[in-house]
Amino acid sequence: MASAQAAALNAAYNPIGITINHVNTSFTTNDAWAFAEGAAMDELKFALRAGSYADLNLYFHSDLAGGILGTCTLPSRLPPASPRALYASDGCNIAAGTLPGGSIEGYNSGGTAAHETGHWLGLLHVFEGYDCSGEGDLVDDTPAQSESTDGCPVGKDSCPGLEGGDSVHNWMDYSTDACYEGFTAGQVGRVGEMWGLREGL
Repeated sequence: MASAQAAALNAAYNPIGITINHVNTSFTTNDAWAFAEGAAMDELKFALRAGSYADLNLYFHSDLAGGILGTCTLPSRLPPASPRALYASDGCNIAAGTLPGGSIEGYNSGGTAAHETGHWLGLLHVFEGYDCSGEGDLVDDTPAQSESTDGCPVGKDSCPGLEGGDSVHNWMDYSTDACYEGFTAGQVGRVGEMWGLREGL
């Protein structure tokens, strides 16, 4: 399943010039970390995080708190040569049922990890702010969207009267895995800009 997840990540990111290298898979048995509520989230990351700030760490939980599919940190500006303690909490926490072949119907093809990796690379939700006005996801070529998507309602438009419909096929919406198709050029540009925050350490 881990290998299939890595393949799903590369299917999402290879088209925009990013390759995910699957370096290691480890297994940990810890009831508190499986749920990862409150302090347990930081405890597990501080104990398990591997690599530098430029290394993506994905943590799959059997019973992630709140019934959510995933959550992830965004890149931030850290001083050069920052110690591990400053970025140990970095990474993505994901429900194990979203792995390819997992138990969460509609979301078990690896799309959640691809979505969360988008956050790790600096992308916000296409419905950021839940409003038809404002800055949204800070990307110019994603149409305004005031609500997240459930399923794959092609033609959905939560901001009628504004140019473009909802980005139901975009990796940064909440659509089902089969609905996802790609990123916009603006999102790819933002990833390139934000990567510098990680690459410098």
